[in-house]
Amino acid sequence: SVAKEVWPFLLHLYPFDSTFDQREQIRHNKFLHYQKIRARRETAVDDPEQAQFFHDVEAIIEKDVVRTDRSHPYFKGDDNPNLRVMKEILLNYAAYCPTMGYTQGMSDLLAPILTIIQHESDAFWCFVGLMNRTIFISTPTDDVMEKQLRYLRELLLLMSPAFYEHCAKLSDGLDLLFAHRWILLCFKREFPEREALRMWEACWSHYQTDYFHLFICISIMAVYGEDIVQQNLGTDDMLLHFNSLAMHMSGSIVLKKARSLLYKFRLLQRIPCCLHDISVLAGPGNWDSHHVPQVYCICKTDQEKERCPFSGICM
Repeated sequence: SVAKEVWPFLLHLYPFDSTFDQREQIRHNKFLHYQKIRARRETAVDDPEQAQFFHDVEAIIEKDVVRTDRSHPYFKGDDNPNLRVMKEILLNYAAYCPTMGYTQGMSDLLAPILTIIQHESDAFWCFVGLMNRTIFISTPTDDVMEKQLRYLRELLLLMSPAFYEHCAKLSDGLDLLFAHRWILLCFKREFPEREALRMWEACWSHYQTDYFHLFICISIMAVYGEDIVQQNLGTDDMLLHFNSLAMHMSGSIVLKKARSLLYKFRLLQRIPCCLHDISVLAGPGNWDSHHVPQVYCICKTDQEKERCPFSGICM
């Protein structure tokens, strides 16, 4: 498939300017590296602390793997060898990146990669690229998730003020609890697989922003959140509303709206300092149009102003 050829580029396994021979060499070297990671994990049983770590990780992975995408033909049926491959990749990732280890939901992110790539070592390194170098991956306990939500709130205020104001008047509305799953699982539970993977590819392309997933979030709120504002729904009802829409939303409409929102954002001549990072590409940026808006400071406390590089530039 086209995805099998393209995803290794989008997930940083191969450089975009690499030749066929260079890619074959990279693939060979990565395969050898993967075998070393596996061997290191398998010998970890000699260290009691390491052995306990992998015992605990394996117990969690085994529970998740048997529940991940079991209706998909690639993982369907009892004693499916692809489930063993998924488990091996996740265990080896925990060995490769012990500080991250394994957190619930990683199997959901790996499964589509494995179904597309269909090669253990290649899928592992694509997964590494996804986890290490893609901004739209968060874990529920890290500060990255809070950073994502902070950007999302500020972007919501800018792009959909009516919905923001509705959330703001609720005691915990701006926690945006309904959006946590969107970010954590990259919309996989919200849209059919084909549409969700189109969104993944759109985010991986880094087209004009590294934070396109946040524009997708705003798009969902803009397209499907009007009833929430009109009916003045509370926090719990908002969560129920969006959960009930899972697998019933149009991915194509949401993507079109997200692109429109990004276009409008890129036309802004001035943006608040809290959204500066969204306008700056940290990734490859192969198709960036070098958008450089003026940034103004909205910091309120003296401490925030001292840290802000745009302090003194007022709205």
